[in-house]
Amino acid sequence: MRLSAYLTIGLAAVAPAELLGQPTAAAPAFEVASVKPASPQDRVIALFTYPGGRITASLYTLEMLIEEAFDVPKFQVSGGPHWIQVDRFDLEAKPPASSPSSKANPPYPKAPPNAEQRQMLAALLADRFQLHFHRETREGPIYLLVRGSQALKLHKPQDPNAFPWAGGGNGLQGANITMPQLATRLSGFLGRQVLDRTGLAGSFDFKVELASGDPAPDVLSSIFASVQAIGLKLEASKGPVETIVIDHAEKPLEN
Repeated sequence: MRLSAYLTIGLAAVAPAELLGQPTAAAPAFEVASVKPASPQDRVIALFTYPGGRITASLYTLEMLIEEAFDVPKFQVSGGPHWIQVDRFDLEAKPPASSPSSKANPPYPKAPPNAEQRQMLAALLADRFQLHFHRETREGPIYLLVRGSQALKLHKPQDPNAFPWAGGGNGLQGANITMPQLATRLSGFLGRQVLDRTGLAGSFDFKVELASGDPAPDVLSSIFASVQAIGLKLEASKGPVETIVIDHAEKPLEN
């Protein structure tokens, strides 16, 4: 796999730990929701949030919706029928006026769902997809993001209100990104949990372009070299890795 395969990736907010369990009857729920097979006209795979708490998703698989609901990367979801990774759906949902999310005013459509919206999405998946799951936590390989021996090449963000972003080509770059957010993005790139241990507060801009004869170097080599170039380091370690295991899911009936 090559790093150039990764394009711009938006960052998800950190969800509370209580989300990582089976939704209950008391969980917050959307007032109105539509889930249907993706429209043939859809061309953009995206989830957006809007003022008033409305969220939409286009061309999303059930697995992707699970990742959004529980704020976990793909490698922390396992099990379930094959179709949850293949079949695409369009979703639109709106919270009740009595919910805090109905007063939400995200600064941009790519802003991630808030904690309550994630709970609502989890409840919606349990209802429409008959989703059942359990959690397993095992000791496994992880990476720690720490300070390296080189000088830091992290800069004050040009736009502190910009959408937090991290991505790569022949290198790695980020905008208005915190270290915990960077660790989360690196987890997705590396397929292994990355924990922030830098002790660095605030958000940063950075850009690394690797000098290489190969315009698209190996992902792992490029990420490790890029992280080192900005004065950080990835250390191999072991720690608890939580996985959401899908026990049951059904395709939803059309609205």
